[in-house]
Amino acid sequence: MDLGISGKVALVTAASKGLGRASAIALAAEGARVAICARGEEALRATEAAIGAAGGEVHAMVADVTAPDAPARLVAETAEHFGGLDILVGNAGGPPPGRALDVTDEQIAAAVNANLTTSVRLVREAMPWMRRAHWGRICLITSFSVKQPIAGLALSNLARTGLWAWVKTAAQDLIADGITLNLACPGHHATDRMRQLSGGDLEGMGDPADFGKIVAFLCSQPCGYLSSVAVNVDAAAVVGLL
Repeated sequence: MDLGISGKVALVTAASKGLGRASAIALAAEGARVAICARGEEALRATEAAIGAAGGEVHAMVADVTAPDAPARLVAETAEHFGGLDILVGNAGGPPPGRALDVTDEQIAAAVNANLTTSVRLVREAMPWMRRAHWGRICLITSFSVKQPIAGLALSNLARTGLWAWVKTAAQDLIADGITLNLACPGHHATDRMRQLSGGDLEGMGDPADFGKIVAFLCSQPCGYLSSVAVNVDAAAVVGLL
């Protein structure tokens, strides 16, 4: 299936490892020109090399996307390098575990900044480029916890569910401009984050590469009428009907 995004410009944040890396690789495999960022330069350059070796066009930027000024800089540099921005995949590392009544004010603020406000900043910065082209695809990587909160991950539950509510309202303001805004909600995939949370046991978990291909589809031309949805990629972990 032709996803219709060959030649499109994509920015994928926190893309040196895990689900962000898989998403960048999947978009590049479909012919998108991909800008990626991460805090750790060594892993970032390895991902850049892997995409380039496979024939993809890639531009890597060392940055912590959760810094308040980073989204504006990343979007501006991507647009300068490639001449525009058509696709945004927002991703950031999850907060530490914690029970709901044990988390501190400082931990809540950090979680909201990383897993809610950072995505809002990215979307705001991307808007002028997408509106100019009257076409855009935005996919924010969150967690299946937006549908079914996970015990022991109170900070993630709080921040990501807030983002889900924001997406449901923001998407209505974007669709008339040909811009879609969706969430990709992973369950348990074999990433460094899950290795940390599971004590190193990754048996039976999903393949990040498969998740990346779902993100690429959500960013495709045929998905122009699909917006404000949270797509669970969780091996039927969520049992709710909505």
